[in-house]
Amino acid sequence: MSQDIRVKKGLNIKLKGQAAMTTAAVSRSDFYAIKPTDFHGIIPKLAVKAGDEVIVGDVVFFSKGNDRIKFTSPVSGTVKEIKRGAKRKVLAVIIESKPEDQFKDFGAADPLKLEKEAVLEKILESGSFAYVKQRPYDIVANPSDTPKAIFVSSFDTNPLGPNYAFALKGKEEAFQAGINALSKLTEGAVNLSVDANEASFFSKVENATVFNVTGKHPAGNVGTQIAAINPINQGERVWTVSAQGVATIGELFLTGNYNPTKLVALAGSEVKNPQYYALAAGQSIKSLVEQSADVKGSRIISGNVLTGTQIQLDDYLGFYDNVITVIPEGNKHRFMGWLPFVGSGSIHSAAKTSFAWLNPNKEYVLDTSLNGEERALVVTGEMEKVVPLDIFPLQLLKACIANDIEKMENLGIYEVAPEDFALVDYTNTSKIEAQEIIRQGLDLMIKEVG
Repeated sequence: MSQDIRVKKGLNIKLKGQAAMTTAAVSRSDFYAIKPTDFHGIIPKLAVKAGDEVIVGDVVFFSKGNDRIKFTSPVSGTVKEIKRGAKRKVLAVIIESKPEDQFKDFGAADPLKLEKEAVLEKILESGSFAYVKQRPYDIVANPSDTPKAIFVSSFDTNPLGPNYAFALKGKEEAFQAGINALSKLTEGAVNLSVDANEASFFSKVENATVFNVTGKHPAGNVGTQIAAINPINQGERVWTVSAQGVATIGELFLTGNYNPTKLVALAGSEVKNPQYYALAAGQSIKSLVEQSADVKGSRIISGNVLTGTQIQLDDYLGFYDNVITVIPEGNKHRFMGWLPFVGSGSIHSAAKTSFAWLNPNKEYVLDTSLNGEERALVVTGEMEKVVPLDIFPLQLLKACIANDIEKMENLGIYEVAPEDFALVDYTNTSKIEAQEIIRQGLDLMIKEVG
């Protein structure tokens, strides 16, 4: 039986360039990359060297802190380069692909008929455990933990976010198998949040507690759902898995193969025909974006406009990203743009300093301009309007800036992830990087508290 959750705080940002629910073919990329930087907090220990042959599912590197956590190849090919940065930090493992993929066989099995350790071991060996993240800290989970619950969000309310019901069409059985597998890993429930305004197969999933969610962004964020369903207290652990990650885990049990290929939305105002493409995690985006978007004077983002990562044309799709966004670069000044209501017909404003609020369904073409420089962090009440968590966001940010661990604990640092503060970045007049501050605060807690 489903339950209802209504998110009252937040902000919807409608942008031009939403991906149509159609798919198009894309040529196989010559190069793929597995980037340790996609997995925050992971120090990689390489299992391959340049010139090695790999197939899909072969271990490329594993966590130095826990060698059970493995990261495997998304493609068959030859390791072309180990890309390193300062102090020989591993930035990426570049693989030159072969014309066809060969898959390592991990063995098909019904997770409901396996013991917990057998389910966990199969997920770990295949590299699929990288999809499992933990709260607090928003990092790859520790497989030795037993979470009090597992959370899955089946919809995305971010601007230009993908539609998972469409992206997973035809993978309903794999998604159910993934839920079955996850149900073996927790003593609590697998909590699946679905969009109450959209009919989809998610509502009929078994072995999960289904919650119908309504409200503005960030209603689709798993952090918002955790706060409403089963908040995290000090010393507790919960795990989160993306909808696409659940399907990948499920396909592992159905076929015995690790297959990180997924439907990814190419969206944004600078995209000629926004739609979905089948891409593997780490696939080169160059040919796709060059052919499909106006890249001159544009910013390419792996992920959505609020939480994504700026990438270059010769870069690769992030492991956790399900959308590639292309929007105008903010390198132009607006004449007298500091005045309220100047150019208000084309400007979105959360503070009603334009006429955007009179036309809530209009789709805007927004660029990357900050419209001002960093200013003093003062009490305005803006943050509380867009953060639907039971915390004091301004005070928590100040505690993170001051590195005050005791205050951070008291103010709810264990409940949050950087993405929960994405709307603060967008709406706050101080122009601070709230997500970066929260990430630094979480890293401090990992170091000092563990």
